[in-house]
Amino acid sequence: MDIEDNEIALFPNRVADGEDDNLYGKIVSNEDEAYNLYNTYALRVGFSVRRGRKRYSGKPINISQREFVCSKESITNDENPLEVKKVNRLETRTGCKAFIQFNIENDVWKVTNFKPTHNHDLASPLERHLLKSSRKISKEKAGVIDTMKNAGLNTKDVYAYISTEHGEDENVGFLQKDCSNHVHRQKMVKVEAGDAQSPMNYLKKKKAEDPMFFYAVQVDQKNRLTNFFWRDGRSKIDYDSFGDVMIFDTTFRTNKYNLICAPFVSVNHHWNNVMFGCAFLLDETAASFKWLFQSFLESMGNREPQAIFTDQDAAMAKAIREVFKTTKHRLCLWHISKNAPSHLGHLNGDSDFQVLWNKCCT
Repeated sequence: MDIEDNEIALFPNRVADGEDDNLYGKIVSNEDEAYNLYNTYALRVGFSVRRGRKRYSGKPINISQREFVCSKESITNDENPLEVKKVNRLETRTGCKAFIQFNIENDVWKVTNFKPTHNHDLASPLERHLLKSSRKISKEKAGVIDTMKNAGLNTKDVYAYISTEHGEDENVGFLQKDCSNHVHRQKMVKVEAGDAQSPMNYLKKKKAEDPMFFYAVQVDQKNRLTNFFWRDGRSKIDYDSFGDVMIFDTTFRTNKYNLICAPFVSVNHHWNNVMFGCAFLLDETAASFKWLFQSFLESMGNREPQAIFTDQDAAMAKAIREVFKTTKHRLCLWHISKNAPSHLGHLNGDSDFQVLWNKCCT
């Protein structure tokens, strides 16, 4: 008995043997159809796929052979494919040899080699919506996402709505992470080169007019503008006098690009609002907040406020802990009052409870 036969004997659930799962001899017309054939099979069985090797031949040179492999093909970090893991990660490489091979002749793609055996557990029906190659945002769902984002909803609420419409998360066809990535790509498409240059020119102009003016920008790997922060000289003077307590709010969105407007504000000795700075952010990730808070501290001579009030955002809270080492983080009462009803359930109609709740909030 060779290694492959031994694996099948030990783990019978690692190979599909149904009549509909025998792809040998199947014929398609192009690479997309070939990928979809194997990917549809993979979703039904319980694994994710990747594009494998291409071979070329003839003059002029044309593709003659194409392979698609299991996503766990090859081994990283010298892992033992038969070692029992404490955590089951569906995308961990195990050196799996399952693959499909198409030979191409006269624009006909025919399956000439097919190995269905896997050396790892296959995803259960409840896990298959997590497989990377099976996740896709259709044009219709992308339109829903874009429409709801343009209306001012955050990505989490957009995904929750789509999930509710489809009954369960596994019926959506993609994850919240995929939804966030789609929103990010759409923002980057909108931020055209000319549009990005305009705020840069303005910030440089203000710096030339005001020696105390400060600005910082962050770009992605393709040198595209993502986040930027600025404050003028008056903001620095106000912060020196009234910067013990400040409020940081990210509930505002711009209309065209759906960027997040993030002002730092407080009050002066006349109880008038003062602004310590402002930023536009592409997303609400811990990395973006950390960059912003570090830029803010740099602009203020690394003097931390004694307290900062924000809404309840886990990514923001994480960044505050990492950057503002001595600052006390508190939640804004307005956000607490706004969000509380969705968590109180039937207590919203209990007058006695509401009296006690109001006392706690005052």
